[in-house]
Amino acid sequence: MIKRYLLAPGPTPVPSEALLAMAMPIIHHRSPDFLPVLDAAKKGLQWLFQTKNDVLILCSSGTGGMVGSVNNFFSPGDRALVINAGNFGERWTKIAHAYGLEVREIKQEWGYTVKLDDVEKALKDDPSIKGVFVQATETSTGVYHDIETLASLVKKYEDKILIVDAISALVAHDLKMDEWGIDVMIGGSQKGLMLPPGLAFVGISDKAWRFADRAKCPRFYFNFKKERESLAKNQTNFTSPVTLIIGLNECLKLLQKEGLENAFERHRRIANATREAVKALGLRLFSQESSSNSVTAVIAPDGLDGQEIYKNLRVKYGITAAGGQGQAKGKIFRVAHLGYADTFDVITAIAGVEMVLKSMGYPVKFGSGVAVAEELLMQ
Repeated sequence: MIKRYLLAPGPTPVPSEALLAMAMPIIHHRSPDFLPVLDAAKKGLQWLFQTKNDVLILCSSGTGGMVGSVNNFFSPGDRALVINAGNFGERWTKIAHAYGLEVREIKQEWGYTVKLDDVEKALKDDPSIKGVFVQATETSTGVYHDIETLASLVKKYEDKILIVDAISALVAHDLKMDEWGIDVMIGGSQKGLMLPPGLAFVGISDKAWRFADRAKCPRFYFNFKKERESLAKNQTNFTSPVTLIIGLNECLKLLQKEGLENAFERHRRIANATREAVKALGLRLFSQESSSNSVTAVIAPDGLDGQEIYKNLRVKYGITAAGGQGQAKGKIFRVAHLGYADTFDVITAIAGVEMVLKSMGYPVKFGSGVAVAEELLMQ
């Protein structure tokens, strides 16, 4: 028997409180029983997104929220600035092209954060840009972009909005939507929110809603105006994912009990311990600057395949982490510390990495990484 450990950057483990709540008999999504359920979820998401505005709940993966954040605020031919610093930055470009937007990319070398001077220059040089698209955490590289400063650049312009994919960053990083001036922010259920896949969340500023009034891109399922109208009545536009929303309320209760600042600090603490433990093993981080609190991307030692490290963790020790994506495939492996994660998830991950690397011929002194993690996690 092999016990399984889920340490991937999505899906992440689900706490028992949510699992038990989702095991209750189903209720109808248009019945009076469901109204208080969605009302609680609506208020909890406003708290989490740090916004006074509604946060829409969509029955989709996070990518559905990304798609809706293109076709609800823009028209074919509009100019968009995409920060492309990894696999998910590339996804923004693909979605924008699918809806006929003209894309200007700032291509950043993988492993590095966007240079804010480049963004500022692009906005000044090209007044026709209407939207700036970015990841908070670029999950494929383990990099966190400076969203606060980026928002301060974009909010100077009344004719431009900032759209942030916070799918992997939400809960792990402090993202003050209203205070910073983030116009559209997207989350997903299977990351920091500790739920199974299936829900996307989209927070929208007043400024972005004015863009929605003029947008001409086609939309049907991801129609944010209709979702907002439904949410005012504690409904969703189409069939509500009732079970997931019941689980969402349980996870929000856990986070509210912990407190937002404490949740951010927990993620910072375990992320730091993971990074320092990895370096104690003689390994290098793929993120060269501004590492994310959600996931640590590690460069595979010379002569070893990152995909094989990821595979051996899962097959030999039951630890599901993640491999590299796109141009980083085979070069790195990734360990998440996101959502329902704490001290012994890090120790398990580092111990597993030590054992796998030793079995693959890499010179490891057992306990060298674990000792560093333990020291930091006790502080």
